[in-house]
Amino acid sequence: MDIQYKENKEFSKQQIEELFVSVNWISGRYPERVVRGLQNSSQVISAWHNDRLIGLIRAFDDGEMVAFVHYLLVHPDYQGHGIASKLLSLLKEKYKDYLFFNIMPDDKKNVAFYEKHGFKVLQEGTAMQLTNLI
Repeated sequence: MDIQYKENKEFSKQQIEELFVSVNWISGRYPERVVRGLQNSSQVISAWHNDRLIGLIRAFDDGEMVAFVHYLLVHPDYQGHGIASKLLSLLKEKYKDYLFFNIMPDDKKNVAFYEKHGFKVLQEGTAMQLTNLI
């Protein structure tokens, strides 16, 4: 399978909606907002099979010390082929000189994936969120 990885932010509302809905993320209901959010993100790396958006990772950073991953998703038709690992590896390379590279998995079942890539669960920390869903 020929997968291309791109570091641009060129995708349509429909491509974003299809990807996010495919993994049942509530963000898929707000494709215009997701696109605007991605355009304003520090880093976005996407995975493509021909003209189909099949995966995406994005991060926010302060330009020097701290970066946060928010969104790592792969269309179910393409899961199990190492695409998520490749996306994460590409992003880790971008932030290799930062002191802290953080991820807050929304689902505990994904912790093992991130541990496989060198992340550690903060023993004294906990994830917190304030949700303003419309």
